Amino acid sequence: MGLWSKKTLADIGGTLAESRLHRHLGFWDLTLMGVGGTIGAGIFVLTGTAAANYAGPAVTLSFLIAAIACLCTALCYAELASMIPVAGSAYTYTYVTLGEIAAWTIGWTLVLEYLFSASTVAVGWSAYLVSLLGDFGVHLPALLVQPPLNGDGQGGWRWSGAIVNLPAMLSILALTGVLHRGVKSSAIVNALVVTIKLVVILLVIGFGAMHINTANWHPFVPANTGDFGSFGWSGVVRAAGVVFFAYIGFDMVSTSAQEARNPGRDIPRGILAALAICTILYVAMCLVLTGIAPYQTLGVASPVYAAIAQVGPSLAWLRPVIGIGAVLGLASAILMTLYGQVRIFYIMAHDGLLPARFARVDEHTGTPVFSTWFVGIGAALVAGVLPIEMLGELVSIGTLLAFVIVCGGVVVLRRLSPALPRSFRAPWLYPVAAVGIGICLYMMVSLPGATWIRLVVWMAIGGVIYAGYGRRHSRLAGRR
Repeated sequence: MGLWSKKTLADIGGTLAESRLHRHLGFWDLTLMGVGGTIGAGIFVLTGTAAANYAGPAVTLSFLIAAIACLCTALCYAELASMIPVAGSAYTYTYVTLGEIAAWTIGWTLVLEYLFSASTVAVGWSAYLVSLLGDFGVHLPALLVQPPLNGDGQGGWRWSGAIVNLPAMLSILALTGVLHRGVKSSAIVNALVVTIKLVVILLVIGFGAMHINTANWHPFVPANTGDFGSFGWSGVVRAAGVVFFAYIGFDMVSTSAQEARNPGRDIPRGILAALAICTILYVAMCLVLTGIAPYQTLGVASPVYAAIAQVGPSLAWLRPVIGIGAVLGLASAILMTLYGQVRIFYIMAHDGLLPARFARVDEHTGTPVFSTWFVGIGAALVAGVLPIEMLGELVSIGTLLAFVIVCGGVVVLRRLSPALPRSFRAPWLYPVAAVGIGICLYMMVSLPGATWIRLVVWMAIGGVIYAGYGRRHSRLAGRR
């Protein structure tokens, strides 16, 4: 035993027996949590950014490419979730299939996926709130609604002159308070907000489709500018890597395994249902936005607002509706991604790789209180100072790496332990896993070089933490 020590199914059973989390969630709760965590900045923010900077109208194809990779990965997640019904998502699956050091690596990567995702969505939430308040004649100081750092368009940073994105920070802290009250309350709030969000999205798609100008779709794939990833087919692929962030909510369903009433059945179903619903809505929204407005005009933090504004007075009534829907909808995405990160820290602490206080659960609410507020405050600080472009790319590369490991892990477990009970088996596993790994790796390669540098720095920090704390305190350390 050593760095590659693996959890056994007996260890998983012990984790379940020791769990103090409350089981409240059924299939529809899980599906709505997946939709709530998925439909957020992807549809309300990144559709415009990816179209304006990388793919033009072909951003629709970018979402489809990302969806194919996600479907392959979702099938792998579903099989693992049916076998290993424990909180922690890809972190737990990796611990069972590949061992401790790989599990730590993926757990640390998931911080990029969840914590930074909450920050990204909060920045988009802030932009829509500012636009909504502006419609009602309320104008917040520019110094307090923008991050002090902005991207320079070449992977670097520049000072914006602002102090902090205060609305983004306050939104995260408020939702952390909701999460503190327990998973049952959070699920009820999420279900209500997701319903409102879906109604607003369908209104935009339905009324926007009546004003599509097909000339805006020509050329559907704008000519490459001469640089890889700047329009053309390479731009379509790079945009797929960027908007991949939009799909991360489906795997968040697997973090709730210890709070699901029937995890072996409902977790796989919830994952696949959430992915299907979100893909349909993403594709429809991309077609409408690029059809009613030139894609060059969509590179703003609130592209749905910008597109509807170009239609003219006939859809002016829809602007405040979009604002309200976006503010509420993005809030549900923040809530669910915070939830996912807290559960990952909870199980990592239970395994001894993080301090025990991250696993302490409040007797009344069934919530890991310290972990909840640690994640909330950390995400708020990140949202207050970093721009959405940088956050989105960090989240995408972290998610893609996690998905590659999950696809590889399910193949390893199928070969090494074929007799283990599986209530769900991914069809055509080997080609499905190969396609998932291949597309994810290609999208990772397509991301800007600066994003890779930040990933390396992030993983180096994680390596230091593991070497200094996790390795010595691991619950499996006694077997070494």
